[in-house]
Amino acid sequence: MGKAIHDPEKHAERMKKVKHHVDKRIAKAQQEKGTFVLLTGNGKGKSSSALGMVARALGHGLNVAVVQFLKGEWNTGEIDFFKAQPNVTWHIMDSGFTWESQNREQDIASSLETWENAEAVLQDEQYDLVVLDELTYLLHYEYLDADRVLQTLMNRPEMQHLVVTGRGASDELIELADTVSEIKEIKHAFKRGIKAQKGLEY
Repeated sequence: MGKAIHDPEKHAERMKKVKHHVDKRIAKAQQEKGTFVLLTGNGKGKSSSALGMVARALGHGLNVAVVQFLKGEWNTGEIDFFKAQPNVTWHIMDSGFTWESQNREQDIASSLETWENAEAVLQDEQYDLVVLDELTYLLHYEYLDADRVLQTLMNRPEMQHLVVTGRGASDELIELADTVSEIKEIKHAFKRGIKAQKGLEY
């Protein structure tokens, strides 16, 4: 970002050039298709961002499916809220985080069961937006076959939007996605001894 220009005429001239550049890019970007958004990185806010897109889609009357991997028995405000809305299908993996079960075979079985729910919605044209929350962990731990996952993502309906969240996204996911944002952690309240707060973290 350039320095601020305080002279009104110079500022207007700069903004005119910026507007011209942006308008050209908007005019060029006329393709309509389902978009794959990948939210990764170590910072807080990936799932929250995805759920913001869920709210946006519902505001337009679109049909949404959310599949949450690794969330387990957590009781969160967003789940209670969104499940009460029309046009939402919600699936949650039963077993929770891997360090809770400490059973790889159980984790693989739960992952496969939940992935089958994901495959079903990714093949269903009635869903305008699909969110696969924390999917990256299952690929990292090799609980799911990466080729099977990538093939399903590539073969979803043409106009279906997709959001995938989770740390440590693979190079293949990054390459496949249309938009990739890396959320960087600078500070986190937990490291200062502040526990997760109702209405903010859950």
